[in-house]
Amino acid sequence: MLRILIFLVVITFAGLAYCQNPTDSLENVLKKAKGELKVKTLNELFKATLNNDPIKAAGFTKEALTLAEEIDDPKGMAASYNNLGVSYRNQGALDKALEYYYKSLKIYEKLPNKEGIASTKNNIGTIYSYKKDYGQALKYFEESYKLFSEIGDPEKIIGAMNNLGNLHSDLQLHEQALRFFTEAYQLSEKNKKLFPDALNNIGNLYFRQGNYTKATEYYQKALELAMSTNDKLLSIHIKANIGEVYGKMGQSGKAQSYLEEALAQSEELQTHIYEPQILRNLASNYASSGKMREAYESMKNYTAALEKIYGEESSRKIAQMELALNVLAKEKEIEALKLDEEITRLKLKNITTIITAVVLGLAAFLMGFNIYYTSRKSQRV
Repeated sequence: MLRILIFLVVITFAGLAYCQNPTDSLENVLKKAKGELKVKTLNELFKATLNNDPIKAAGFTKEALTLAEEIDDPKGMAASYNNLGVSYRNQGALDKALEYYYKSLKIYEKLPNKEGIASTKNNIGTIYSYKKDYGQALKYFEESYKLFSEIGDPEKIIGAMNNLGNLHSDLQLHEQALRFFTEAYQLSEKNKKLFPDALNNIGNLYFRQGNYTKATEYYQKALELAMSTNDKLLSIHIKANIGEVYGKMGQSGKAQSYLEEALAQSEELQTHIYEPQILRNLASNYASSGKMREAYESMKNYTAALEKIYGEESSRKIAQMELALNVLAKEKEIEALKLDEEITRLKLKNITTIITAVVLGLAAFLMGFNIYYTSRKSQRV
């Protein structure tokens, strides 16, 4: 019955999307929703508000987690943990994000839920990519991409391809990266839901190759698309990139304008993950303009932002979390071996029971036949 209700809610969302804001539709449903349906609606509200009001989004998913724990809804808990991981990642708290991702992954693996496992592994790969642990990042990205391909979800495949492109770009494998980004964007065109992040990342490739004019062209296209969908998080990232490329082109006025706007929006939305890039480029831009005091202050802020996100404490906690995951994996292997042993024991027991039954049955048959034969023989005599 609950599945039918959820299906009807999804159909309702699709219908209402034509006549009102999707967030309004979800909030109307939330007023009457209860139990698992309410948890699902709160987590859907997280997705709907994440890119334009991340603080409000975090509130929705925290409420979802509290309710999911109260009613023992494991799928709701896993989704909430994953969403909280996204929130903490955007704030630059990478160690906290990873902690929540692993909690989510553990529940999804127990359910099991293939889509949830794929999404969470994709997010874990992103953390390792930020940490420049490219071996681990590639492992999680490839596992995620394989699962999404098996599921056949175009939107999720696009995101996974984009992340693989970013990783290859970080490894200076530009041709492979461009192939991933181009295929991701072409698939988004085919899916009729354009993916501006791929255009932004193609701009990054041209930037790294020193083709600043081409980079700016792709950044501006990406920004236009991001703003048309009110994706404030991506807009911050793109504005930071545009500010950086204008700085490289010697256009300090334009660079300053984009960088200051990106920093203000980052502080407003508490999305600190982009602040090191913005502050570093502000320092560079101030220095090139001869404003050394402002450059010095920006560099101090850059160092503090960098330590907050990529510091030693964060790395230590990630190492602890990875160790915990390895322990869990070993425990699962042991449980699997025990299960195999139990299955083998039961099979042997069943075989023994069958053989015993056959032997007893045969003995009973022979005994009966012998009695019958003896009685027949006595009658003949």
